Amino acid sequence: MRQAFGALARFHRYPARIAVAILLACAFALPAQAANSKYAAIVVDANTGKTLFGANADVQRFPASLTKMMTLYLVFEGMAAGRFKKTTPVRFSAHASSMPPTKLGVKAGGSVPMEAIIYALVTKSANDAAAAVAEYLGGSEAEFARMMTAKARKLGMRNTVFRNASGLPNPGQLTTARDMATLGIALREHFPQYYAYFATRSFTYGRQRMGNHNKLLGRIKGVDGIKTGYTRASGFNLVSSVKIDGRKVVAVVMGGASGGARDRHMAELLRKYVPQASSRGGGALVARVEAPEGSSKKMIATAAEPSAVTASAVVLPRKNAPLPDQRPASLTVEDLAAEATSRIEQAFAQPEPRPAAPKPAEQRAAQKPVEQTDIDPVKTASIPSGWAVQVAAAQSESDARKQLAATSRQAPAILADAAGYTMAFDKDGVTYFRVRFGGFSSKADARNACNALKKKKIACYAVQQ
Repeated sequence: MRQAFGALARFHRYPARIAVAILLACAFALPAQAANSKYAAIVVDANTGKTLFGANADVQRFPASLTKMMTLYLVFEGMAAGRFKKTTPVRFSAHASSMPPTKLGVKAGGSVPMEAIIYALVTKSANDAAAAVAEYLGGSEAEFARMMTAKARKLGMRNTVFRNASGLPNPGQLTTARDMATLGIALREHFPQYYAYFATRSFTYGRQRMGNHNKLLGRIKGVDGIKTGYTRASGFNLVSSVKIDGRKVVAVVMGGASGGARDRHMAELLRKYVPQASSRGGGALVARVEAPEGSSKKMIATAAEPSAVTASAVVLPRKNAPLPDQRPASLTVEDLAAEATSRIEQAFAQPEPRPAAPKPAEQRAAQKPVEQTDIDPVKTASIPSGWAVQVAAAQSESDARKQLAATSRQAPAILADAAGYTMAFDKDGVTYFRVRFGGFSSKADARNACNALKKKKIACYAVQQ
């Protein structure tokens, strides 16, 4: 009761409606995520495999860029087996180069070292790098996605299906918080010699310095990875790994309303459950072992700083370069308490509707919906406004890429500053591919470009991505 009066004293400055909401939230211990239909979370003790916390942990969600964790798993598996090296060049096809941002921006026919691919996936979450390495390892991105799904089954990820290597929107690409935790543990246990890549704070490609999207690195003591993700349908996702005082924990938060809200909730889960984890390890591996050919099943190595690769287009760090903005060394209990009010108020915000299954193409065109675009949204020159021009749709990805190239040849001046890409969609159980050009600064610019294309007898319409 004394605490309740204390709360009233603290919240007197709020309007009555908000103050009542806050007190109700405290009384019923309602988490901010309760109103969010995309929300799922889990905290797993990586020493024992015990689930310390779970909420919707086995309900399927869209993985977004968490998908790249499996892409990296297969990259690490290939390196461990000696099939390629960190310095092996990875070529970018027209398909890989056409991926929407975020991306490295390597032109078709160009290549970068394998280690640059790893850094680009870990930090910038580059979609073109994901597609390029998928084609290198699988021959095509579709085949690589089948390899990813097969690997997921072997690791015990029962509720995960992959359709691409990047996490770009696809209604058939699904996972769960528990499966992502399984993958996070597997990456640490199966490839300790490469795990330090996930702690990379930034790297430089050409003249561009790219920071890691994982903002908990360097802010919470013991956090050493792993991966962020975002699409409109998924919300803001994060898999975090903590190793401190002998305790090892992997936690997953999916469906955050914003990057900040997701990070605060993750910090709250780690603060509460890391002390409950076992400090005893060194026994049997928690993650199911699926050893690559040519390697022993028991892979033990010391995680070390990834080395630098010298290339004309890539400058990679020998050490994790700190991001330019200053951050506290760690989040304290007081820091988390200071954020509690905003979390409680978020609990009473209007709930965001759960993403419905995609409608037939003609209905979507008529309704002009806002579609998912990027993974881990970052403002880039390639997609400043979210408006694009769609010029065609094809029954195969190869036909879509041909149409993309043909349109670029027909109207080079009109599309000089645009970024071409393809986007898969389903209609009546059949997958088709849109052909689009993005990078326009406004809706008006996209419409003007489309009008210019129509004068060249190229059918098109402006669409918000």
